[in-house]
Amino acid sequence: MTEFKTIDEILAFAIGEEEQAWRFYEMLAEQSSRPEIRAVLAEFAEEERAHKARLEAVRAGGQMVVADAVVARMHLADILVDETPRPDMDYAQILVVAMKKEKAAFDLYTALAQVCPDVALRDVFRGLAQEEARHQRRFEVEYDEVVLKED
Repeated sequence: MTEFKTIDEILAFAIGEEEQAWRFYEMLAEQSSRPEIRAVLAEFAEEERAHKARLEAVRAGGQMVVADAVVARMHLADILVDETPRPDMDYAQILVVAMKKEKAAFDLYTALAQVCPDVALRDVFRGLAQEEARHQRRFEVEYDEVVLKED
């Protein structure tokens, strides 16, 4: 279990998660031998990098209310995905990992929005949660249209 005592700690954690997601998609794109897969994964990497930049701007801009009294207990083991991509992963496996990561990101931002006392920052987390949900849906559609049709 991870404890956050301030909004700054919450933001630092979320920024780190976006960094990991960005690098994850970048690595998968580099490993892919199919140009269309590389393009989709590179697009997601860029979107995750944009999420990180948005959170960094909030953190640097002082748009948050410092709330030292806030103690948010989150069960991160229930939220995060510990999936290490392998060079031998096929497209279906890549999509499954990506869906799990996007679902975990959605759950993380939803949980952060619920514990965040600052209204503006709560809206940022809710917006990011919706973007992650759209990412997950795009991977699900791709899985349905490509992988399931191959069977």
